[in-house]
Amino acid sequence: MNALETLSEANLNPFASGEGPYQLQSLNRAVAVLEALGDSEVPLSLAEICRRVPLCKSTAHRSLMVLERTMLIERTPDNRFCLGMKLYDLGNRAVEQVDLRTRARPFFWRLSKQLGETLHLGVLQKTSVVYLDKAQGSQKICSGSKTGSSNPAYCTAMGKAMLAFLPPEAANEVIENTRFVRFTNKTICSREELLKSLERVRRRGYGIDDEEVELGVRCVAAPVFDENHMPIAAISLSGPSARIRVQNVPTIAAQLLRCCGEISASLRMRQKSRTHIAAAILQSRGA
Repeated sequence: MNALETLSEANLNPFASGEGPYQLQSLNRAVAVLEALGDSEVPLSLAEICRRVPLCKSTAHRSLMVLERTMLIERTPDNRFCLGMKLYDLGNRAVEQVDLRTRARPFFWRLSKQLGETLHLGVLQKTSVVYLDKAQGSQKICSGSKTGSSNPAYCTAMGKAMLAFLPPEAANEVIENTRFVRFTNKTICSREELLKSLERVRRRGYGIDDEEVELGVRCVAAPVFDENHMPIAAISLSGPSARIRVQNVPTIAAQLLRCCGEISASLRMRQKSRTHIAAAILQSRGA
């Protein structure tokens, strides 16, 4: 490693001088390259990137190859580099998730207070459900779920509520990549069982986790739809099975479906507003 590369890495890594416990220089370099491309109004050559970051040519080239392979950047016909559309997609998802939490929170917190039970907001990521938000009810619950944690989609009420209403090819992709694990004696453990369960979800409109993840805990969930009627999230109510009784599930589900319908309507209104703004911008540019 030459002197320039050593100096550059020290400048790029705020923890290199002992300011922190973590060192991941390759990631620091990649982020620095992305920021350099983001600050430029035009695509940059390898030499220009090296001057702006700065990095030696071999190190910058390795970072660019990784970023290009993951589609975070793109190469122009004249061998320059710019930010890739995957970043645009990831940015949109981040905005949507923030907007989703903001839009959903008043509705599902209100329902949590009305019922005294714990509610979760979750999204589907690959084969798992990730919890974006949680409204803690006044009633005690034995489940220790946390915002940011995840559970397999195939055996959760939220996962089934979203999978059931995905386009068949998207649902099949999730199912094909699912590794079935038995958490309790009630856990769904095969593709065939899951497909039958999803058909029941489609008929009634909501999903149930009947002690499939944790014995003694029953969950009911309904999907949240976007403007294209795609399930982008779900709201679930969780509680001890002794309190969330089977005969009470339809009544709980009706309230969840109403809540999710209100959230879906709010999101559609937001999307229409964004569409009008985007059209106005394009019109002002003469597009």
